[in-house]
Amino acid sequence: MDAQGRGRADDIDPADQWVLNPNTGEYELRLTASAPQSSVPGPRRPRAPRADADAPRETAGRDTAGREATAQVPGQRRRRGEPEPPAGRRSRRPVKKKSKAKKVLLWTGGSMAFVLVVASAAGYLYVKHLNDNITSVSDDGASTGGFSKDKAINLLVIGTDKRTGKGNEGYGDAGSVGHADTNILLHISKDRSNATALSIPRDLIVDVPDCPTEQADGSQKVIPGTTDVRFNTSLGQDGRTASCTVRTVTELTGITPDNFMVADFNAVKTLTDAVGGVDVCLAKDIDDSDSHLKLSKGTHSISGETALAFVRTRHSVGFGGDLSRIQLQQQFLSALMRKLSSNSTLSSPGKLLKLAEVGTKALTVDSQLDSIGKLKDLGLELGKLNPKNLTFTTVPVIDNPAEKVKATVVLNDTKAPPVFQAIKDDVSFTAVKKKQARASKDAAAARLEGSKSEASAVRVRILNGGAPAGSAQETLSWLQNQQGVLKSENAGNAPAPLARTTLEYAPDQAPQARELASLMGLSGAALKPGKSVTNSQGVPAMTLTLGKDFQGAGVSLTTPTKAPEVDSKTTADKVTCAK
Repeated sequence: MDAQGRGRADDIDPADQWVLNPNTGEYELRLTASAPQSSVPGPRRPRAPRADADAPRETAGRDTAGREATAQVPGQRRRRGEPEPPAGRRSRRPVKKKSKAKKVLLWTGGSMAFVLVVASAAGYLYVKHLNDNITSVSDDGASTGGFSKDKAINLLVIGTDKRTGKGNEGYGDAGSVGHADTNILLHISKDRSNATALSIPRDLIVDVPDCPTEQADGSQKVIPGTTDVRFNTSLGQDGRTASCTVRTVTELTGITPDNFMVADFNAVKTLTDAVGGVDVCLAKDIDDSDSHLKLSKGTHSISGETALAFVRTRHSVGFGGDLSRIQLQQQFLSALMRKLSSNSTLSSPGKLLKLAEVGTKALTVDSQLDSIGKLKDLGLELGKLNPKNLTFTTVPVIDNPAEKVKATVVLNDTKAPPVFQAIKDDVSFTAVKKKQARASKDAAAARLEGSKSEASAVRVRILNGGAPAGSAQETLSWLQNQQGVLKSENAGNAPAPLARTTLEYAPDQAPQARELASLMGLSGAALKPGKSVTNSQGVPAMTLTLGKDFQGAGVSLTTPTKAPEVDSKTTADKVTCAK
């Protein structure tokens, strides 16, 4: 219905008052005859702004009936034979004009839809290409079976001295099968707030265990272990694969890696080229004929051959041994970490694609990381780290006392075990401000505060809830014979396994709970206020359930909150100058 049929000015569709100006290509506001006009003179309405100030103006006049009509816009003509529209009515209702912003959005949306379709097809081919780049080898059951997003991650990174690829003829030992020369156990905390990169010296004397290994033809072969040998022989020697290095790490540290990666000389060169170089610092001039490194004192951006020479240098820094080279490697990896997490890398699609290309070619991964999707998921977990909370340190060692000429090192039996335990307990080596429920922590700590019963008054039932077989009986004997907890009994296995040892007690048994916690080294979090149960004598007793964390009677179960002191450590956010 047109305006005449509506009868009210406020019912007029504003779109009816817009007329196309062919000279500007824009619609302009016009008061048509269909719009009722007041006979009372009033203030003039402002004109709608025109896109072109120089466009010819349109004039309005009145027809013979005295009605207001829209004058013909210059250049606008009716088609031959087309009847003149009746006075007061329009020949055609102008289409509502879409804003320029909407036009852009529609065009962009349509184009993006096309781009996404093309990218999806191209992306599939590119992902397939990247998958084809990946070289994987069997983990031979040596790992945990692969990392999990909801758990701490232990990744073993191995650098070999194998000569592969053009331009590597001058490096490493001629004919080397590729030993484990650079070894880093990277631990990423469960909450991804921190990480520890633990370097394992190649000249560390260890025991290499028997290694079940998949052969090229798919058959299985157990490669016999050896004792008192260099760590680097856990790979390459006697046909050992990287899975044997994984087993050696587990034997040494008690930590089972989730996954492993192996890189050769090419990885250093191609990765540094892909990110445009990394910044390193020297406290003195270096001219090393063995590694081919020649750099002046100060900060340098290195890549390619120079980067490889940097991580191989040892004679010109520190004491000239492998431990000195480890410090250079840690500095290099810190610089690489900073560069990878910088805006210049993350905001550059070209660099990211190049990284994906060279990364998938440069690394050999275990069979649990054999797709770009799995590598991407691992990369996303690593990407959550803040470089300032990534600590580089080295397994505590001492010179081998059996050697007159010092060439190898042995484990420091005093300092090394606490380091391994801290990693197993997911303890950070840096001070990390974590967002924790303060009230919950305070409540757990409060459970240990207050009076304690005498050991002879403690009444407890002991269940095995995931600890090694015989643990309940072992604990019972220890409590009764060494701690004076005579009112205790072995109640068998728990209904379900627990990850952590717990002690459940009724409110009136709190003093007993605090005494038992003190004897066993239980944390406040292990104490679970609840209810008592009836023991075999028909009297109330607490319930102690030994979880998977139980390590033996008399071994404290209080998880340390502070990492042990180490001889040297640095974080990835700091630039240190090699001396």
